[in-house]
Amino acid sequence: MKTLKTIVVLASLTLVGCQSYSPQRYTPMPDNLPALKALPAVTIRVEPFVMATKFDATCRGVGDMTPPVNMTMQGYLQTALADELKVAGMYDATNPKIRLTGTIDQFNFSSSKGLTNGEWNIGLSLASSNGKSMHASESYQFESAFEGGTACRRTAEALLPAVQNLVSKVIHSNDFNALIKE
Repeated sequence: MKTLKTIVVLASLTLVGCQSYSPQRYTPMPDNLPALKALPAVTIRVEPFVMATKFDATCRGVGDMTPPVNMTMQGYLQTALADELKVAGMYDATNPKIRLTGTIDQFNFSSSKGLTNGEWNIGLSLASSNGKSMHASESYQFESAFEGGTACRRTAEALLPAVQNLVSKVIHSNDFNALIKE
């Protein structure tokens, strides 16, 4: 009986810190639709993004930042841009006029910038099949917490608005207009 209790205690100790924290699925921003509709009508496909930097998913030793089910973090960013284009009726996976590729050159977070502040830093380079390219970045500040579990949950929750801001910067950039010209 004592051995069984020891095994149960040891097993439960190994589970501590195995929490994972996931952002919400991406939701397109309403302000992006008019900006996309104002661009020339063209069909676009967003190719899989490449993560050119190492992403450390560990949050305070409490758990890991994980993307929504069946996604990678680079897939999360790729899907975000693709979803915005789909809402605008500009996405075509099979016969696009323009193909966009993306390289994520910065992707990190801090759940403890100062005592109770956090930050996501994301950098994205996009290249078009027309030969043009652009770069956009987002440094998104949010309220974290002193306690690790709460801080990590808030960090995961902050990824969605951080990515929304980044994608919005891309779409509203004059450089994006150049990316989608045939």
